[in-house]
Amino acid sequence: MERRTLLLLIAIALVAYGVYHAFYAIAMLPMPASLLLLLAFPLQATLAIFAAVGVWREQSWAATALLLLGASIAVTALIEAFVLGIIGWLVALLIAIAAIVIALLLGAYVGRSSNGHRHAIDTDTAQGPP
Repeated sequence: MERRTLLLLIAIALVAYGVYHAFYAIAMLPMPASLLLLLAFPLQATLAIFAAVGVWREQSWAATALLLLGASIAVTALIEAFVLGIIGWLVALLIAIAAIVIALLLGAYVGRSSNGHRHAIDTDTAQGPP
């Protein structure tokens, strides 16, 4: 699959994740919910949409935004398990590890595609005299 198409699919998935968590946070407003979760879910939504824009526009900071998103997902899962007791600790640990690993892999791919790919094109076209 072409790199540009894959980056677009990643951006679409990030926007979908961000919109889902934004609606989830809005749905939590009328109910008595934890303040930690009322802060964590909008943060995840904001970071996901921010990362989607960075991936779509192939910005150099997109990998950092993806890593921040992964860290916020991991911390939210651990808070849900160990502070609030909403989910089991093993599930939270699995979510946290998966979020960090996926964020690292996506961050490496996005960082490589925005820097290394363009550099390869520049060096191929900048040929001197024979």
